[in-house]
Amino acid sequence: MQYFVVMIDYGRRGREAVVDPEITRREVVSRVASGEYRNICFIHEIADSLVEDITDEILAEAALPEVPPDETDLQSIRFDHARDLRKHERA
Repeated sequence: MQYFVVMIDYGRRGREAVVDPEITRREVVSRVASGEYRNICFIHEIADSLVEDITDEILAEAALPEVPPDETDLQSIRFDHARDLRKHERA
């Protein structure tokens, strides 16, 4: 039997271990990428009687592609910010 243990840290509220024997590696990666699993302490893969720490592997697989800075439209960001400031001005 193979399953994954995802330990999530909630700070002062404590920690939670998410253990579901039916979840696949692909589903764990998907949940990390979507943000469902945040503040991860570790991810362990348990197969038969072996435990392996696969935190770095899963985080690398779930990493979102980086957008190069030259593709960012700074002018439109500035206009949006100015519009937001005007919208929230006190009358």
